[in-house]
Amino acid sequence: MKNKNSGIFESTFCKLAAMSLAVGLVVRVVLLFLVPSEVAFGFANMLKIFLLGAANDLAISVLSFVFMWLYLSQLSERKYKKTTGYIILGLCVAGLVYVTFFNTIFHEYGSVVPDIVIGLLLYVTVSFGLRLFIPSIRAWWSRVVYYILFAIYMAAVLFNGIGAYFFWDEFGVRYNFIAVDYLIYTNEVVGNIMESYPIIPLLTALFIAAGLLTWLFNYGREAVIAGLTRNLLTWKRKVATAGIYIAAFFAACGVLKLNENFQKTDNVYANELQANSVYKFYTAFINSELSFYDFYITLPDEEAVAIVNGIYGSQGADNRQNITSALPATKKNIVLIMVESLSASFLERYGNTENITPNLNKLIDKGLSFDNLFATGTRTVRGLEAITLCLPPSSGESIVKQPNNANLFSTGSVLREQEWGYNVKFFYGGDGYFDNMKTFFSGNGYEVIDKPQFEKSEITFSNIWGVCDEDLLNKVLRELRKDHETGKPFFAHIMTTSNHRPYTYPEGKIDIPTNKSRAGGVKYTDYAIGKFIDDAQKEAWFDNTVFVIIADHCASSAGATEIPLDKYQIPCIIYAPGFVAPKREARLVSQIDIMPTIFGLLNMSYTSKFYGRDIYSPDYQERAFVATYQNLGYFEPEQLTILSPVRRVEQFKIVRDGFKFELPAVEALDSVEVKTAVALYQTGTKH
Repeated sequence: MKNKNSGIFESTFCKLAAMSLAVGLVVRVVLLFLVPSEVAFGFANMLKIFLLGAANDLAISVLSFVFMWLYLSQLSERKYKKTTGYIILGLCVAGLVYVTFFNTIFHEYGSVVPDIVIGLLLYVTVSFGLRLFIPSIRAWWSRVVYYILFAIYMAAVLFNGIGAYFFWDEFGVRYNFIAVDYLIYTNEVVGNIMESYPIIPLLTALFIAAGLLTWLFNYGREAVIAGLTRNLLTWKRKVATAGIYIAAFFAACGVLKLNENFQKTDNVYANELQANSVYKFYTAFINSELSFYDFYITLPDEEAVAIVNGIYGSQGADNRQNITSALPATKKNIVLIMVESLSASFLERYGNTENITPNLNKLIDKGLSFDNLFATGTRTVRGLEAITLCLPPSSGESIVKQPNNANLFSTGSVLREQEWGYNVKFFYGGDGYFDNMKTFFSGNGYEVIDKPQFEKSEITFSNIWGVCDEDLLNKVLRELRKDHETGKPFFAHIMTTSNHRPYTYPEGKIDIPTNKSRAGGVKYTDYAIGKFIDDAQKEAWFDNTVFVIIADHCASSAGATEIPLDKYQIPCIIYAPGFVAPKREARLVSQIDIMPTIFGLLNMSYTSKFYGRDIYSPDYQERAFVATYQNLGYFEPEQLTILSPVRRVEQFKIVRDGFKFELPAVEALDSVEVKTAVALYQTGTKH
């Protein structure tokens, strides 16, 4: 007679897979409503979104079933036989003692990993010991574990669906490298989530729903589940089941990999909707570093170097240039404020009617402003990389977060080597360990001042990201007062934080309540900058200082194309009354050009390795570098060239309508523009 438990593998998998497919379908339908109305989906796109999307969801279900399969496969009374049971218990105790009292690979990894492993081993040891010596609890114990594991699956599927919605709502895509960073920086991210969303009610509802679904899916199966401690299957059947599952596991991997080929169309929204969030997270995790030489089209090194030397009038593979000025250098301080997520569209100059940047709206008319400036990327580390190193964005992870990134040629090193030897500092309102900022800047000669260096009396308000921008800029004023007293000029690179979810800041400063919207975050940062400029005017060093206000990146990176250019346009204001005349700069400029332009305004002479240019030098050619983690864009006034992994190249003609762009495809892939783009990224990646 067939064991009534023999179908529990199949029935359990079918129920878990059905849940995954249902949630995946609902999520795709919901996300479709979040796509901008101007994005069109043809019938073929809709088929791929839902049919291939369901195949991806089913494949992920197969892979995730591994934990339930392992649990069900090990259920047996045989392991409690005296000799076998004592051996297993002894191995558990030995493993627990070893990890607890000796240095292991888990301790080498560090963080909370050893504690997690010890906790798991403690549970396994105690639970197995209880079942070994108290046989009467075995059936009950196995039932409870089965229900708990089933409920965890239900909760995980629901949590992933909710997470996919909120991540898309914020970034317009499935999980990407940002989500990987969020996993690494758990303190800031968990705090940010707790402060931004009603997380307790959401989790409560999620766990209740998981419990109800567990009961619903298993209703009427109590007798089957009650027999989970018996010989579930014969060894022959277990081996056969293992073979079937392992084959399905690798088939699922193949399906996911194969379906990646259908997620490379020009409609990025269609690609993202078809994809599975869990698999997107996995691919983002393993592709954090992309070797340009391994994944992108390349030129012979000699040809690439020759092209770059021809563009810059430089020498050698390191693009060495002699920047000279016929005029003596001007000894002025530089205060650079990099504003978190400040899209150009937030300013009145670029069409905003909400009056959320009243102070910047005034400053922009009093200084040199850039109407056609583009950020290199969509993350803070990209902005820091662009301003500090003045290089094209690296493929994969930003140089700021890569290993061995100390002692690089940087804006700080240029200023320290000037005749007057600038004091060079980086100010950040949060903890500088985030995004590796402290390691990067201190390793490149900057003095780093971050939240741990604030006295309690200097903090009036803070959230999970750090002190409010007003407290940060007040700290900057105090530090610069000290620097001024040394007689040496200073360079202060300041990174703000308040324009970041959860958008909390001190009450009573602006007319938008805290924790309500990004508009509030923008307006509060604008208020803090306006107050900082007013306070700086009272300082002895004000008249001898150049202020630079620039965004790190835009507030959103979502778009219908791989590199939506309108989501890369940022503002920049160079403000120095009596020194820099008010002017609107209409030419195309890259974020990497800002600091070389500042050096040019100050008539500095230096040996440069920058790929950024002084835009007022006679040989300046308009172009900008715009990139994601994988797609590297070379933007010229009338054309965009995109280099992608698997040695893919695309070109688009730029058609501008105000500040929106259309990108009809261009087929000429063996053009001068392609070779130029390849040469700049290929040689720049070696820095």
